[in-house]
Amino acid sequence: MNKKITNAINLYLEGIRDGNYEEAIEKYTGDRYTQHSTGVKDGKEGFKAFFSDFVKRCPKRDIEIIRSWADGQYIFVQALQNINDGEAMWVTTDFFDTDDQDRMIEHWDVISAYTGKYENGRTAIDGTTEIVDIEKTESNKALVRKLIENALMSGGNPELIDELVHEDYIQHNKEVPDGRAIFKQLASAPNRPLNYDEIVLLVGEGNFVATLSRARWTDEQLDQEYAQVDIFRLENDKIVEHWDNVEPVPEISVNSGKF
Repeated sequence: MNKKITNAINLYLEGIRDGNYEEAIEKYTGDRYTQHSTGVKDGKEGFKAFFSDFVKRCPKRDIEIIRSWADGQYIFVQALQNINDGEAMWVTTDFFDTDDQDRMIEHWDVISAYTGKYENGRTAIDGTTEIVDIEKTESNKALVRKLIENALMSGGNPELIDELVHEDYIQHNKEVPDGRAIFKQLASAPNRPLNYDEIVLLVGEGNFVATLSRARWTDEQLDQEYAQVDIFRLENDKIVEHWDNVEPVPEISVNSGKF
């Protein structure tokens, strides 16, 4: 396994699951650790302070790494956290920047509650995890960028969805049915509430691409900025499967901000 990925996973498993947060943050991070996680102060000391309290409040911590990959200096990790035997369960999607020694120097995440199986029998994390088609990494990244920037941002052209997305598109969002037609219908709706403003990070390997974006949900009752993570699986130059994770951007941040 890529050393960057190993270090990121070990920060999770040794530092959070096993409670050795002080040792892990020193072992697996570089000269700085810029933090974007909600509620966690910047730097190594901020990490230690947060998890000192966390491990006391949450004595039972089971963490399953679902997906992970590397793209140059960046790492993506998707994990399921089971706290205190199911008292709370969280899907966490993390992005890390690394230094030239493969240690983490910056961290972004989006965390939301795990709700188990949806009516369609799927969950927020199930599905294939195998990374293939490494030679298509860059073209797949470009395809995902085109979808978000040219079809899903305000003023974009949803007609591009026909070109970029497979007709049997598999959806892991509990509120959105399968199929390209449904996706295109939602994206084409007048005054659609969700619009993407900026891709902050785009990290891919082979048939998988993950993005962290600024997005805004605006309707009659809400005007809220969100940190939006989307995970796409591609096959034969089409997007065939999608997972997402969403977290509100806090009005006041204790660190460098969500982005």
